[in-house]
Amino acid sequence: MESPILSASPWHEGEIALQRQLGVEARMDEVGRRVVRDHLIDQHREFYPLLPMVVLGAVDPHGDPWATLRAGRPGFLHAPDAHRLTIELAREQADPTEGGMEDGAALALLGIDLGTRRRNRLNGRLNRHAKGFDISVSQSFGNCPKYIQLRQVRFIRDPSQSPSVPPRVSSVLDGAARALVGQADTFFVATYADLSGGRQLDVSHRGGRAGFVHAGEDGCLTIPDFVGNRFFNTLGNIAVNPRAGLVFPDFTTGGLLQMTGEAELLSRQPEGGPLEGAERYWRFRPRRIVWRTDALPIRYDFAEWSPFTLATGAWSA
Repeated sequence: MESPILSASPWHEGEIALQRQLGVEARMDEVGRRVVRDHLIDQHREFYPLLPMVVLGAVDPHGDPWATLRAGRPGFLHAPDAHRLTIELAREQADPTEGGMEDGAALALLGIDLGTRRRNRLNGRLNRHAKGFDISVSQSFGNCPKYIQLRQVRFIRDPSQSPSVPPRVSSVLDGAARALVGQADTFFVATYADLSGGRQLDVSHRGGRAGFVHAGEDGCLTIPDFVGNRFFNTLGNIAVNPRAGLVFPDFTTGGLLQMTGEAELLSRQPEGGPLEGAERYWRFRPRRIVWRTDALPIRYDFAEWSPFTLATGAWSA
């Protein structure tokens, strides 16, 4: 028999504050109790083993969140029971996210299939073992397919082979990084909140037209928040803890642009706005940037824009 859904609201004060601003606090309380679970439903247990890639979020010993993409042959994710997800991955020391992936640490995971636009999220506690690690599920829930561009995946090498090019570390966005951000239609963001019950970590997808993230002359990124599910996991975390970790994948080369730094919610429309479809905006100032050439053993070929994406705008040049 399936274990019960959460009996208490899963939302913390930051998430609730944003829901309250829109007048949806009561409705989202009911939705949260119904859809956020402390276990994996059968549909999710069947979904994760199909994936060739997973998005992870962790917090390093300095309290900085990082997001990353890791790949493996389908089956490298599997759920031995409703309360655990097993991830068979070797450690990747070039990945700054590894600093927060020690035994017992909080971890966030996003399973996203870019070929079908399905995505599910969970967070919990990491438990290391010989083949990789398990996540003991604290929260598990599904997400809608909004703003996910359709892409088809292909492996270009054995995922057990690590890239030979060392990472490049900096504190400012160089020209190549700006170019990648300026043409990106997808990135992922890790945020967290330290609550009375422990650390709650989240890693989420963000999508839009190419150029929906604006890199300013001051090195800050301005990011629109398009109409969504009103969960406010990312922005709610930022409201109580202004730190974030972003990763921009280069789907054609397998490179990953990872950065950690400070985030803030903007109370007014930024210069250059408004963007069609944006309800609000937030800003990110990178403090440490890591570029990893050929980090992924997979490539994604663009197939189709999300119809939700096509209803949004992008920053003018």
